[in-house]
This record gives sequence, C-alpha cells and structure tokens, in this order.
Amino acid sequence: MTSSPRRSRRTVTRAAIALVITAGSTAALTGTATAHGTTGTVTAAPLVKGLYQSSYSERNKVLWTTSAVGRPPVVSSSLLKVDPKTLKVKQTVTPPVTDAATGALEAVYGVAVDDEHDTVWTTNTRNNTVAVYSQRTGKHLATLPNVAHAREIVVDERHDTVWTTAFGDGSLVAFDSKTFEEKRRVTVDGAGPTGLVVDERTGTAYAADLNGDQVIEVTSKSVTPRLIPAGDGPISIALSRNGRTAYTADQTGGGLSVIDLRKGLVTKSVATDAGALSVAADDRTGNVVVVNRTAATATVVDPRKGAVVRTVTTGANPNHVTVVKGTAYVVDKSGAGLDGADQIHSFRVTR
Repeated sequence: MTSSPRRSRRTVTRAAIALVITAGSTAALTGTATAHGTTGTVTAAPLVKGLYQSSYSERNKVLWTTSAVGRPPVVSSSLLKVDPKTLKVKQTVTPPVTDAATGALEAVYGVAVDDEHDTVWTTNTRNNTVAVYSQRTGKHLATLPNVAHAREIVVDERHDTVWTTAFGDGSLVAFDSKTFEEKRRVTVDGAGPTGLVVDERTGTAYAADLNGDQVIEVTSKSVTPRLIPAGDGPISIALSRNGRTAYTADQTGGGLSVIDLRKGLVTKSVATDAGALSVAADDRTGNVVVVNRTAATATVVDPRKGAVVRTVTTGANPNHVTVVKGTAYVVDKSGAGLDGADQIHSFRVTR
C-alpha cells in the first residue's frame, strides 16, 4: 500500500494497484477465521471473487475494495464498502453497464478515496477510463476517458488533484477532484507506470515504472519528469512519513528497494519473497509491508536496518496491501471462501 503525509486529521493510507489478473465469477460472503502462529494473529474473511485493491476512508471508517472477474465482456464487478473491524461487507455497489447486449460492466480495479469531497475513485482498466462514486450513497458520479490501461489511482486532497497511471501509453494523468476535469498529463516514452503515490505537502507524484526499472517523479512545477533508478521490476511504490524516501516492491527481483529521493539512488535492497507485488508503509513504526504474490506471503521490513522483521502467511495469490493505524489489510485471489470467494486478511504490523 502507498501512503503519504497528510495535512489534516483525515489521514488516508493509500495503496498501489496490483497486476490485472482475472479470476472466476460469482460472489459469496461467510464469517471470519483467525489463525494463531509464530508470525502472529492473522484474521481472514471471504468477500467476493476477483479482489484487486483496497483503500481506507478515515472520514467514514471503512475500507473500499474492488473486484472484477474474467476478461471482456466483464459482467461481474463490484465496489465494496467493508467494515475494517469485522471484515464484513456493509454495501455493494455495481458499476454501470457499458454494453446492454452483453451485460458488460465498467469493471473496477484500482481504488482511492477522497475524504475531502466524500468520493471514491476507481480505475476501469479494461475500459481505459477512471470513475467517481459517492462514498455516502454509492452513486456513480462520472466516468473520465482517455486513460490507456488505467492502473493505480491516488488522491491529493491538499491540491484538489487525483493522479492516475496510464500503463498503456506511459502517462501520468491528473484530474481536478472537484470538477473532474483533466488538468495535467505527463508522458514518458516507453514507460510502463504502475504503482503510484503522492506527497501532499509538495504535490509531487511518484510512479513505479515497471518497464524502465525506475521511479517517475513529477513535481507541481516540473516540465520534464525526473527519472530515478529503482530495483528490478518495480510495480508498487510507497513513501516514508517525511516524504524523503520511496519504497518499491520489485516484482522481478522479489524484494524491496529503499530509495533516497534527494540523492536519487537505491540505498538498500531487501529480499522479501517471490513475486513482490504491493507495498505499504506504516507511519507508526516506520516499517514497510510487502505482499509477495507467488510465495503467498506478506513480509514486514525495517527499511532503516534493511532487515526483514517477520513474514506472514496469507491466502494464495495476495494482490494488494493497505496499512491503517498499524494494521495491514491484504486482499488475495485464493478462492478459499464459500463458492470460491477471494479473501481479505488483517494482521498487526507489530506483534
């Protein structure tokens, strides 16, 4: 999960979007299960099939998660409001139909909340768009076009800006969070921007470039983006609380890169596990959580020491992590729930 320093009490920890990987079809909901072991207590609950990403709303004290199943035409997709304490679904929102003949939906993948305007934003990867929903009612408010293979999305409340990555054409696209109008577009030829985070104090956006093994930095005033070396296959990115350090989950390398943003170099590389896919920083401890899809684990890392603190076993194919006040929430594609539903897991970053 990605996080950035905030100016208000509405501290929202954000996350990076996982790879677009499809799964089965129908949804189910059952109770939670808690496992105790040497890695601490992990609570798991099935939600629906096709889980992708989550984002926390401090304003409403809920997690928003996305799901989408199968390849186009995608007819099973939902935006879920989840109680972070019980891991139960409080509301299910179905995206609008885009093709009445096939029943195809405007399927949702990436997600980020805007607590200032009480909205939730999604990336609609298959449709090359992003969308806006009301957090209060779940009403679909807008669909914004021309974001090629939209992946990650983050909200900068201080600057009334929403950033998204367009993996398909190497772009970072910014929208006005009040008017929903596009306000900026920065393209890096040959880049494959995936994970995304923003430092709200400065308005600087950082994207993990999977194709270029680098981080793309776009400041509020820069004409040309700065390119900072990263690890092997960076796919997700997070920031330290002070905004001086970036962390990338390196999918190819199977680890975490610790990047000094002022010096523009990798200062530490920490092996986590196979298929590192999503990363989130815990502002309380300074530790970082990396989700490893292939290994079905989540690794807690102390980035200052460059050392693994502990490894937590998750369900198969963990896809994304969000950290909220010292608790990590991991969504997977295990299909371990009733009728093959995927699961959400929670555990304390520190035992």
